[in-house]
Amino acid sequence: MVACAYTVAFEGIDARMVQVQCAVAPGLPTFSIVGLPDKAVSEARERVRAALTSMSIALPSKRITVNLSPADLPKEGSHFDLPIALALLAAIEILPREEIEATVALGELSLDGSLVQVIGALPAAMAAAEHDRALICPRACGAEAAWVTAATVIAPATLAETVQHFNGQRVLAPADPGEVTQETGSRDLRDVKGQERAKRALEIAAAGRHHVLMVGSPGSGKSMLAARLPGILPPLTPTEALETSMIHSLAGLLDEGGISRTRPFREPHHTASMAAIVGGGRGAKPGEISLGHNGVLFMDEFPEFPRQVLETLRQPIETGEVVVARANAHVRYPCRFMLVAAANPCKCGYLSDPARACARVPLCGEDYMGRISGPLMDRFDLRIEVPPVAFSDLDLPQSGDKSAEVAARVAAARDTQTTRFVGHTGMRVNADAEGLMLEQMATPDKEGRALLTRVAERFGLSARGYHRVLRVARTIADLECSDAVHSHHVAEAVSYRLAEAREALPQ
Repeated sequence: MVACAYTVAFEGIDARMVQVQCAVAPGLPTFSIVGLPDKAVSEARERVRAALTSMSIALPSKRITVNLSPADLPKEGSHFDLPIALALLAAIEILPREEIEATVALGELSLDGSLVQVIGALPAAMAAAEHDRALICPRACGAEAAWVTAATVIAPATLAETVQHFNGQRVLAPADPGEVTQETGSRDLRDVKGQERAKRALEIAAAGRHHVLMVGSPGSGKSMLAARLPGILPPLTPTEALETSMIHSLAGLLDEGGISRTRPFREPHHTASMAAIVGGGRGAKPGEISLGHNGVLFMDEFPEFPRQVLETLRQPIETGEVVVARANAHVRYPCRFMLVAAANPCKCGYLSDPARACARVPLCGEDYMGRISGPLMDRFDLRIEVPPVAFSDLDLPQSGDKSAEVAARVAAARDTQTTRFVGHTGMRVNADAEGLMLEQMATPDKEGRALLTRVAERFGLSARGYHRVLRVARTIADLECSDAVHSHHVAEAVSYRLAEAREALPQ
């Protein structure tokens, strides 16, 4: 007697369909699982046996074989428990085979038959919808999976409820999606005293999703500025919210099935490993750069990160995706994040303070900042100095615009870019523009082109740097609601990239 159920195996954010085949045949009583299962999947037989015993269902004294097809695809995780149990119950004719074969199931079984929450319900629901099947998952995962309205999501609390649903004894209603949350931050840009130039740079970065490097002595406000960045970013669009939530679902970060419209803000410690930042480890899980997809990755004490970790950022910054390569799989994750890095000017942090500078000036600063390679430094669109604020200035009243005012300008600039990139796949903001599209939208006027040419020749601007200046200039023009890129837009963009060029720029 052979019956089938369906579940998924995860490859990055993609969920591949897996057929769970269960055969009950005469022979010595055994219960084996084949098809490249990992330890958690192999242990499913004991959890399934105990769960069925709690329901007073005895396994037949026959040879039970469960095959997970395709057999050459690695199967990892405890979410295979429920589909194995359903296939087994269908094989011994307790559940109708046709209905079991028309669903995708995932969930972990407790020994008492209750269903335990698992990760990946949202990608699994997407896969079920693509194959025109319903999804069966634990009740704790129902609100998350129900966001995929194209698939019917049934979320029982126990295996007994699942059996009753399929037998028509107690039909369960489809699960409702969780709530959309929009966190309102209490941190305002006006809380930062002074640092008007840094605030302006963050506004430009937020409008065009440009990467920022802040350099300043300890206590100058770098972390304080970065913490207020989420307050000026526009909420996630529905498409972006779904993309981000699928990654967070695989990482188990969705709270009670709710999807947040707030852009993620990730701030890993400088002791984080390469697998933690880029992704990898057991199961090739997403790293911080993917968890920050469509949001911000703030890396404080940037030169203190291991050199190997920093260099792995170079390719994801350019491509917007990362491939975690392993011997048995290549897993791809999206990672279009906005990198905000903060660094002290030297090891002690007081390179620019004559009263505190050490005897190794300027070698101290050159050695410390030299930990950031030239190719990685070239990928920062804006590089700003954050000077220390005098303690006497801390008693001054708040200055500058509120976060809500800045956020309104940023949102208007983002709307302009959304309209501009309609029909261009892979382009959403100015930081994504390249090739002919970049030339069409960001070519400056005659004076601006002449200025940019002089700067490129005098200061040896690379081709990447040249294009990044154009992108920033286009964003500055968008903030001013200007259709054309003028010379003062180019001048401001250059000033944020080349500190040594400021004195040579027209005022």
